[in-house]
Amino acid sequence: MKSLLGGSVAALLAGLLATTASAQTIAITGGTVALGDGSAPIENGIVVIRDGRVVVAGGGVAVPAGAQIVDATGKWVTPGIVAGFSRVGLVEVDAVDPSNDSVAAGSPFSAAINIAPAINPRASSIAVNRASGVTRAIVAPATGRSMFAGQGAVIDLGEDMDAVMRARAFQFVEFGEQGAEEAGGSRAAAHTLFRNALREARDLSPGGISGGAPAERRRTAAQQQDLPLEEVPNNRLLTSAVDRPEDVLLTRFDAAALVPVLQGRQLLLVHVERASDILAMLALRGEFPNLRLVLVGAAEGWTVADRIATAGVPVIANALTDLPASFEQLAATQSNIGRMRAAGVTVGIGMLNDDEARQVRLSTQYAGNLVALGKAPGASGSSWGDAFAAITSRPAEAVGLGGEIGSLRPGRRADVVIWSGDPLELASGVEAVLIDGVQQSLENRQTRLRDRYRTPVESSLPKAYER
Repeated sequence: MKSLLGGSVAALLAGLLATTASAQTIAITGGTVALGDGSAPIENGIVVIRDGRVVVAGGGVAVPAGAQIVDATGKWVTPGIVAGFSRVGLVEVDAVDPSNDSVAAGSPFSAAINIAPAINPRASSIAVNRASGVTRAIVAPATGRSMFAGQGAVIDLGEDMDAVMRARAFQFVEFGEQGAEEAGGSRAAAHTLFRNALREARDLSPGGISGGAPAERRRTAAQQQDLPLEEVPNNRLLTSAVDRPEDVLLTRFDAAALVPVLQGRQLLLVHVERASDILAMLALRGEFPNLRLVLVGAAEGWTVADRIATAGVPVIANALTDLPASFEQLAATQSNIGRMRAAGVTVGIGMLNDDEARQVRLSTQYAGNLVALGKAPGASGSSWGDAFAAITSRPAEAVGLGGEIGSLRPGRRADVVIWSGDPLELASGVEAVLIDGVQQSLENRQTRLRDRYRTPVESSLPKAYER
């Protein structure tokens, strides 16, 4: 075994990864290892990665013969943070429309909107959050003229231009107060609109496309659903556009986009806060049994946690909502996540309406606050392992990617972060970030500004004109 000692971890990794083949086995040794699966941190642990995947991680792990070693003694080694709900990569400046692709208020389409082509890997927020240990993000569109926002994606925050890990990962829909407003002014209207939309999608799915050869019908179905040809099964083809009744409310593409949701092939992320809205959404599965729901927000989720747990529906919640900021959050409490977890609900941390386009790096602070909350008399917080899982494996599991990202279990993608100390402590910093086993730059606009003005020097030109 060749040991790489001395110098910074980042420098060691940079030299190692620049001079070894992608299939080279790398062992990160000596650090405190957090697997991200809810278990407690492991002192003097080892993480072995090869060809962009985790081979093994934990305590008592044998270092493979011939492995290149990175000594992380005194550091923490964890999976990368998974931003549970965000709009990273869609927004540069909120108030500048040309740089804000999160909402399409003037579009005739809603559910059919696919945000993947709009993701900008060079958005400044991606580099900033990557430097804070965020390696993946669940990215959702915002609603415009309908309660259906469109199809979100899961992305990586690597510095290359290939950011989208999974396009069309889910459909995002607004219920509660905002959904009611966009559906015509009441929750009753929102539920009616939602049920009508799924029924229009259901009218498209059975029966097959009339006319033409089977191959032609499959191609037409793929175009209508915005799906790759191989994802359209022969027995679930769409009817042709001319077969649709004249009183439909959705465009053909919007209705087609909801077919995978109706069939359970695409997740449905639903923003609900009020307990009664949560129960009403769970009840809709009686009419549409294939719906695969994920609740987003759920400020009053703790009051009906047993029902959510029984339904087996995961939740992506804001961590510290504790004030009745709206009439649908009257029962908000910082103990929400702790109480839902105690009832058996799978809960990850998201940042809905909380500067989610730029500051998902604050997830670690929120998770740390949940740990501290557990020490407050009468409050329900989280253990360290559970809080860290809420920003790593739990969001990944909620969107069906727990087998790929969010933990250091064998076979997962090698999204690895090396920290100077406990990642849930504000004083700790990121020393190295790997995404798919590739070391990432920690430079970003903030670090360049810091370096530019840290030591002022005289110049013939204002700083703005210097490269």
